[in-house]
Amino acid sequence: MNLPRILTLIALSVACTATQAQPKGDDLILEMSQAFRQNNRAKLSQMLPQVRGHALEPWAAYWELRARLDTASVQEVQDFFTRYPGTYQEDRLRNDWLLLLGQRRDWTNFEAEYPRYRMGDDREVRCYALLVSHLRAGPAAPPAESEEVRRNWFLQRDTDDGCTLAASRLIGETTGAKRMTADDAWKRARTALEQNRPRAAAAAVQIVAPEAVPQFNELNASPSRFLTSRVTVASKVRKEMIALALIKLASTDPDNAASQLENKWGPQLSPEERDWVWGVIGKQAAQRLSNDALDSYAKVSRDAHLSDDMLAWKARAALRVPRGPRWKAVQQAIDAMSEDARADATWVYWKARALQAEGGDTRRAEALKLYQSIASVRGFYEQLALEELGQKIAPPARPAALTAEEKEAARLNPSLNRAVYAIALGLRSEGVREWNYATNLATPGGLPERQLLAAAQFACDREVWDRCINTSERTKAEYDVDQRFPMPFREAVIKRSREIGLDPAYVYGLIRQESRFVMDARSSVGASGLMQVMPATARWTAKKLGMTGFTSDQLNERETNIAIGTGYLKLVLDDFSGSMAMAAAAYNAGPGRPRNWRNGPVIDAAAWAENVPFTETRDYVKKVLANTTMYSAIISGQPQSLKERLGTVGPRDPAQPEPNRDIP
Repeated sequence: MNLPRILTLIALSVACTATQAQPKGDDLILEMSQAFRQNNRAKLSQMLPQVRGHALEPWAAYWELRARLDTASVQEVQDFFTRYPGTYQEDRLRNDWLLLLGQRRDWTNFEAEYPRYRMGDDREVRCYALLVSHLRAGPAAPPAESEEVRRNWFLQRDTDDGCTLAASRLIGETTGAKRMTADDAWKRARTALEQNRPRAAAAAVQIVAPEAVPQFNELNASPSRFLTSRVTVASKVRKEMIALALIKLASTDPDNAASQLENKWGPQLSPEERDWVWGVIGKQAAQRLSNDALDSYAKVSRDAHLSDDMLAWKARAALRVPRGPRWKAVQQAIDAMSEDARADATWVYWKARALQAEGGDTRRAEALKLYQSIASVRGFYEQLALEELGQKIAPPARPAALTAEEKEAARLNPSLNRAVYAIALGLRSEGVREWNYATNLATPGGLPERQLLAAAQFACDREVWDRCINTSERTKAEYDVDQRFPMPFREAVIKRSREIGLDPAYVYGLIRQESRFVMDARSSVGASGLMQVMPATARWTAKKLGMTGFTSDQLNERETNIAIGTGYLKLVLDDFSGSMAMAAAAYNAGPGRPRNWRNGPVIDAAAWAENVPFTETRDYVKKVLANTTMYSAIISGQPQSLKERLGTVGPRDPAQPEPNRDIP
């Protein structure tokens, strides 16, 4: 279906205004989008009247007002809310407005507007709201609100005004029952610095010891120099600053940090501070795939002092020791995690494996219950749990067909239409955000499952494959395999895969993870097309394949992208002797890294994948392999085994050919 026809059909069905016109001014909408990115306020205001009546008018109006929100009057904002009631753009502007009111400490207007905020997914806005509630209630404020402030503050990737302000107020209280203390601030500082977020760490130090911020800046710049200099701060603060310096040092020089901790600073720190530093040292060793990682973790007095991330790396390290997994250490690490972390399918599965390895009827029964709690076809560990229960992976029964009424409701949904229109016009970011709002945030708890399936089908029918897949994936009771695992370009993908000896299910599993079948997808690092191929990699592969006259701009041509992507995948797969797990890691992170990651003991490929040091690549490998198993079941019509695809991973067999070091 060509673009003009798509836009015409969408404009005819969208119900943005009482009298919807044929699409007009698409070029003006795109021009306004560019002006918004350039913060050209004058141009936005001048152009807005020209796009009245366009299907994407709410976006144009949002850009115009958002660009000058800092100088807009309360009445102008309220007029916008009145003109576009119930739309994503109305609530998006309300989110922005609430943030501005919070920054201005305008609690009266904030309190009046917050109850109308539907999205409710902005942690900073929520922290402002919790602070307002606390200011109104005082000592009578429920403890759960303080706990929510603490949780949101710790979850923020970097510092923000709302959660920092709320935490500062609660920690600084001198009357009533203190719900947050200085220890919370120090823990926040340690967590942030461990995660290499020095601004967030400095903000936490500012709350609890503002006089120590210059010292924090020194230790952040050079922890070694700081640890050898005299620290002129109070005793409690001094110990905390030393712990922060050791954490910072451990991130770049863990051996030095361990030596300093053992030979100088350890006795001066509290048990929690010492354990935290050992946890960081152990995590760094585990991420380097060092066999010494568990030795560092063994020096921790209480696993409960460690963060979930440190405990996860302890469990991973215990899975890859040379003489087989240390199942007791795996179980201890998982048991010390927070309730939310323990509930993740990753750790449910590995705890079950640990219990199963321990033996005995009681432990086996516990393991069985854990497998049963996650077993399904929905993901990597869910599929592995299913196989532990003696079942293979096959597509579930399809749900009842959508009725004409269900399809029509989706077809007439204004937000879905605006989203698809924006995506078709090239405004993918705006379209995706509006789509997600329409299918999730616009309704408390999200849409009912039948409506989600109808929305997903609306996207599938228009070949907006990423929205089709992501929307359908949110259903729990109903599972539409055609929506979740579509096979666009089937003839081209299967023909090309079989010509070069690749499993087409593997190719589909990789494309689904790489691009969600978005042909014009482009990553932040320049990868392009269905198979997200980098230009340099494409040129190298084209030369290997004997493709003459290849240029990088051909990567967005479907047939060329498939030919280059599959050709590269085949070369990488052969280089790793047919290991789908290692080839997927190589496709994502380059072949040099998995060549190093494979060195060590021969282990279950699931344990190897879980130990991949890069979070993105670790998740990528697991998702590609789970996708592949499901696509294989669909293509073959037969139940499949993920475990058989995984096999084991270990050092290269010397009898095998040397790896192709030229592969980029």
